[in-house]
Amino acid sequence: MRKPTLFRMPQRLSLTWRVIALSSLLLLALVSLFTLLGHEKLTRQFQESRHQHHERQQREIRLALARSSDNLRQLAGLIAASASLGSPLQANNTLDVEQALDAQWPALQLEAGIDEILIINRSGQVLGNWGAGNTESQLPLLSWVQRVMDTERPLATLRCAVSCQQFAAVPVLVEGESVGMVVLSRSLADVTRQAKEVSNSEVALLVTGTLEESAVAASRKLNAWNGRLLALTNEERSLAPLQRASRKIALPRLIDAPLSLDYSGRHLELSAVRMEEDYERSSIGYLLLISDITEQINAINYDTRTLLFVGVLGWIAAELLLLVILLGPMARLRRVAGLLPALANGKFSDIRSAIPQHRHRISDEIDVLERTTYELSHQLERLEGEVQERGSQLAERIEELAKERDFVNGLLDTAQVFIVAQDSTGRISLVNEYTQLMLGIGESSLLGRHFVDVFEAGLPTTVNTFAIHQQEEKTLNTPNQQIHTIAWYHAPLQTGNEGKVARISVGLDITERKAAEARLTWLAERDPLTELYNRRYFQNALQIAIEKPATEIGAVLLLDLDQFKEVNELSGHHVGDILLREVADTLFHNLGQRGVIARLGGDEFSLLLEDTNADQAVRVAQYIIQLLDGIGFVVGERRHRVTASIGIALFPTHGKTPADLMANADVAMYKAKENGLQQWHLLSKEENAKNELQERVYWVERIHTALEEDSFELMVQPIIRLEDNDVKHFEVLLRMRNKDGSLVSPGQFIAVAEQSGQITMIDRWVLRHSLKALSKLQDQGITLAVNLSGQSLHDEGLKQYLADELELSGADPYHLILEVTETAAVTDFSTARGVLQTFRDLGCRTALDDFGVGFSSFHYLGQLPVDYIKIDGSFIRSLKISPDSRVIVRAIADIAKGFGKQTIAEFVDQEALLPLLKSYGITYGQGYHLGRPKSIYTLTKKA
Repeated sequence: MRKPTLFRMPQRLSLTWRVIALSSLLLLALVSLFTLLGHEKLTRQFQESRHQHHERQQREIRLALARSSDNLRQLAGLIAASASLGSPLQANNTLDVEQALDAQWPALQLEAGIDEILIINRSGQVLGNWGAGNTESQLPLLSWVQRVMDTERPLATLRCAVSCQQFAAVPVLVEGESVGMVVLSRSLADVTRQAKEVSNSEVALLVTGTLEESAVAASRKLNAWNGRLLALTNEERSLAPLQRASRKIALPRLIDAPLSLDYSGRHLELSAVRMEEDYERSSIGYLLLISDITEQINAINYDTRTLLFVGVLGWIAAELLLLVILLGPMARLRRVAGLLPALANGKFSDIRSAIPQHRHRISDEIDVLERTTYELSHQLERLEGEVQERGSQLAERIEELAKERDFVNGLLDTAQVFIVAQDSTGRISLVNEYTQLMLGIGESSLLGRHFVDVFEAGLPTTVNTFAIHQQEEKTLNTPNQQIHTIAWYHAPLQTGNEGKVARISVGLDITERKAAEARLTWLAERDPLTELYNRRYFQNALQIAIEKPATEIGAVLLLDLDQFKEVNELSGHHVGDILLREVADTLFHNLGQRGVIARLGGDEFSLLLEDTNADQAVRVAQYIIQLLDGIGFVVGERRHRVTASIGIALFPTHGKTPADLMANADVAMYKAKENGLQQWHLLSKEENAKNELQERVYWVERIHTALEEDSFELMVQPIIRLEDNDVKHFEVLLRMRNKDGSLVSPGQFIAVAEQSGQITMIDRWVLRHSLKALSKLQDQGITLAVNLSGQSLHDEGLKQYLADELELSGADPYHLILEVTETAAVTDFSTARGVLQTFRDLGCRTALDDFGVGFSSFHYLGQLPVDYIKIDGSFIRSLKISPDSRVIVRAIADIAKGFGKQTIAEFVDQEALLPLLKSYGITYGQGYHLGRPKSIYTLTKKA
């Protein structure tokens, strides 16, 4: 009977065949795996046994060699101890020596296998010789005699030539003194025979290294191993495999592990045992063992095939049994599975007619499944009717509830505010997720508690009724111990329950707004780094102090840290910030009660003292200097001494406005820096601070304009080679042009440039324009020397700037000399050395200017990478009249020459100095007598 179309299963691979296919793949994989593992295990066991066999062979062969050598040495010792040998040997009586051993020789030859006996006196002369072996010229007899005579100990060695023989040399003692020695030799025939018996293999004797031409056939030469076969068992079967192995593997590797080799259908294993090295002949002997392992390999392969065959038979049997078991039940299961889609489609009557009603005598799981499907069709048919009726009712209600739910959930859970509903008694009836999150309390723990208990910590509420809208601000302590400020808005909520009024409270967290307001107020008056007052607050406080009727006098102290820039550059800006905070803390803790302390910016601090006269202000300044000196700021292994320059201005003496007082204090502070010793300065009434300040501002602006408009001008002064007055070397000098064309000496603006930090920009300007000129002059062999300030040693971008300018200008760096002063180099030696080496890495040469001012620099001279030493002009000027100057200049010249550096004498202003300079070995001279400065353009026009 054909099934209705409704119950036909789609064409696909049935579950039965899937099970068969998957189980087959699994079983085949397991069979293959077990077969592979079995083969690997058999192979590994065989390899391990062969490796152990190889090690045992090596031990036994070496043991046989050692036993043979010991036996030979014992025989030699017995002969040397013969009473009839010593006296003739001492007397060099050849006849008596030969007679002494003639009777023993046949026994030694036949029973001990001795090939040759030599009796040798102390001078290496052979007095007795038995047996036919090596010629005397083939043996290092003199070397053996010397070793045996020196050590008075036996000597054993192995030598290979046409054959390999063991030698034993034993001294002959007469009354405790060595008079000669006995040498015995024996071939390795016995050792070779033992090796063949032990290994049950073919044995070959191989010798490598430098050998004399012998009668060994060319076929026995193994060129790949640089050796020859001196002996070989079963040559017909063994020679060809050895030749192939020599081309396949290096001999040292063959000693460590055997080599498996397939040859002519046989599986061979080749191993080697190294004998002792012949140092005099640079040759080494090896015993080669050739084992036939064909039978073992075939046994392994046979076991593997047997294992695979058994596995395949087991797989076929298992699959056939599984197929027989599954065919019947799976057919019934497919029938039930075909009815289930119709059950899902509501074809209940068709399903009941398709299920057979007869029962099997022994029920199984499929029978239960058929009965359950039959009953389920009845139940589903009834439920379908009920569901359709109630579904329409629920759809309408669900739609309404969904709208209400979405509105309430969106209102409560998305709002980042506190939303709390209370009943008429003030107990919490609803809270949103944000409230639970902030309080760290679950909803079940909050519901039913009083609002006042939760949000006001038990204090009485200021809101006394629920009937009106009210608002208030309260603090809330959250579980993370943070205090939040909450703005509450309370509104009545009608519940429809006997006229009782509930309430909904909405709280907004305004903590960040309050903190921002407080922070803005603090920032308006404070310095964020040190937490001292800032410049704005200090000026306001100064204005108030000046205007106070009760304040007649007072003082302003302006403090600037010395060498703070070096702290930042040497140890980093973060260390500089730590130093500023430590200085601020020191000032605040010791002087915070005396007046207003502020950080004006950078490394500047100020102190306002009311009702303070000049003497009191000076004592405070001195006290500040002591406080800073006691800080002892240490970073790593570097210690920074904290000092400051303090300017003092009094009011109303030095000004009646904050601007005038601060300007005068600033001038006083710079005067303290210039003084360098006192570290503080109090302006007198006669000092015109405003004019000095205006002068400094004027030069700062002039330098800025000159840099922008290129109103600097380069001059050059020749540096003469004293030997032949040759001029190929010029020093670059800087001038500033006025609007009328006149030139300004650098002495008028360099000091201001160093104070304002503009000196590094001036150095870069000079470098750029000097390189432009050098690109035109270098073909004439001219070299330009450019001075760099001490501040440029700390200019981190100078190296890249110089490299870019060299590439842009096309100037040869070899014709550029960069000069730094001795003072700058010694003050920060490590930085100076690194910067000078950087210049030399770029190809430039370097010079140390003004050398000799401090003799401490002699210690560093050999470590500084400089090419030229410029002797300070103060020594050159007084050279004729000062013996001390002559001694110093001569010493500088000698030390510079010792370090391989050339010297230049500065300020050579008279002819009489030249002979002295030449006699000291100074290479170059510079000064007005040799050449005055001139514009660099006079050189470039000639180029």
